[in-house]
Amino acid sequence: MSKQTYRVCFCFRRRFKLHVAEPPGEVKRLFVQYSENGTMTVDHLHRFLVEVQKEERATREDAQAIVDSLRELKHLNILHRKGLSIEAFFRYLFGDMNPPLSPDHGVGHDMDAPLSHYFIYTGHNSYLTGNQISSNCSDVPIIKALERGVRVIELDIWPNSSKDNIDVLHGGTLTTPVELIKCLRSIKEHAFVASEYPVIITLEDHITPELQAKVAEMVTQTYGDMLFCPGSEVLKEFPSPESLKKHIIISTKPPKKYLEAQEIKEKEIKQQKSKASTDEEAWGKELPELKGGDSVAGDSNDSDEEDNNHEEVLHDGDKAQSDVMPGYVRLIAIHAMRRKGELKDYLRVNPDKVTRLSLNEQKLEKAVAAHGKDLIRFTQRNLLRVFPKSTRFDSSNYNPMIGWRYGAQMVALNMQGHGRPLWLMHGMFRANGGCGYVKKPEFLMKSGPDNEVFDPKAKLPVKTTLKVTVYMGEGWYYDFHRTHFDAYSPPDFYARVGIAGVPADTGMKRTKTWEDNWTPAWNEEFEFPLTVPELALLRIEVHEYDVSEKDDFGGQTCLPVWELRRGIRSVPLHNYEGEKYPSVRLLMRFEFF
Repeated sequence: MSKQTYRVCFCFRRRFKLHVAEPPGEVKRLFVQYSENGTMTVDHLHRFLVEVQKEERATREDAQAIVDSLRELKHLNILHRKGLSIEAFFRYLFGDMNPPLSPDHGVGHDMDAPLSHYFIYTGHNSYLTGNQISSNCSDVPIIKALERGVRVIELDIWPNSSKDNIDVLHGGTLTTPVELIKCLRSIKEHAFVASEYPVIITLEDHITPELQAKVAEMVTQTYGDMLFCPGSEVLKEFPSPESLKKHIIISTKPPKKYLEAQEIKEKEIKQQKSKASTDEEAWGKELPELKGGDSVAGDSNDSDEEDNNHEEVLHDGDKAQSDVMPGYVRLIAIHAMRRKGELKDYLRVNPDKVTRLSLNEQKLEKAVAAHGKDLIRFTQRNLLRVFPKSTRFDSSNYNPMIGWRYGAQMVALNMQGHGRPLWLMHGMFRANGGCGYVKKPEFLMKSGPDNEVFDPKAKLPVKTTLKVTVYMGEGWYYDFHRTHFDAYSPPDFYARVGIAGVPADTGMKRTKTWEDNWTPAWNEEFEFPLTVPELALLRIEVHEYDVSEKDDFGGQTCLPVWELRRGIRSVPLHNYEGEKYPSVRLLMRFEFF
């Protein structure tokens, strides 16, 4: 054999070894158990679906459909006339037909409850293309967010340079503006591409009454009948996502003069009522403040983005304000609260109206420490929006689970960012068919006979244990350059698997490093006892071990535990920005006991 021929043969064998996966031992064992004479018939496959994959409703027709789909893969030796070979069975398990979440699940939650009963897919400063200081403002990130399924879009509106129109920009920064009308039109065009459920536009406005009137005209003309405008001035209860399908909802703080008039009206009503106030009955025992001398949320001098809405750069004395105000006020379906006083004052639950409160991540953490149970009581009827602290100039994010544990519906993240917090967000809203609304667990919506509520920090008994088996991975050979991980050898992959949830359930574990192989075969099992599986997200990451430098990133995904399909599943991985790789995936098994 010549050196050239030897080199070609060696490279062919090496390449074949690198990217042709061998079925794990467990898959081979199951094939033997559910086949006869090396052939898995449709009846065998049906039994496998029911007994191993725990698909109790699977029919023989479902099994036949899998076989028929595999027939189209001409390059596989899949048939022995009557069924599947081991190669075909393995390809089915490791293919797109076998995802970890049900592909036909769709919207499965009750969508007829008030909006406050749902976690809602929420963006922060949705118009920014990059960092918070100097990036461009554009409708492009708004479009991308809507196409991903985001249901809450935030727009900061300011007078343009000539003071005769409205721009969207991050005030007090070097961000370049985009016209409001362009954003409104793009929202209309893309609002219901990913989901039929309502899109909420939260406005942080810094404009004059005259420009507020212009906004009212723009919004009304752009959305027409799509716009939800409640008949009453304030809502006593939020409508349901189902009733608001294909509607646009505006949420912001009403103008100050309108609020002052409302306060006078409410005082008059209260004076006419003789019944004693029962506000104090809603209060539970306060938790201790955070260590380090932090003040209670609401007492801090650190302002947030909504504290400065409707700044009185306006002409308070002008009668023009009262003339142009009504049109703008009528647009506001969800009234945002103008905060004043201490946290305990604006966490009071008003039985006669519902509202939206905004807290930055720092104030949320302080509120959790001092008034955690009252936060949950507040979010049973009202909306709580959480947003990143102002020092996240790079558009990074915080841990969204902190807000979800306490019932916060609108946990807002910078969608143009990337990293683990955003991966958790993607994981949460893969639930319920990806419609952007996830029903909160019942325990977050109920109070006991003594007004007690769920405590995320409490030590609770284990409800279930999730057993995760990480068999193997493949696809890097196709999706990455040969020298992406190591210049002179195949990669050294390891996987990290864990839970994000209540503190007692949270943690990560890792496999051993599988050296010099594009198709790592870890075959490792992990168990995760779960006290609150209803709030648990399964985190999965793959990294490439590097002795001298930072480990390379090899993919990630995050999945809602309560919607995991049992059995052996093919788990697609996503890149750092959250986009799915064409080929990279893991073969895993999920069991509950």
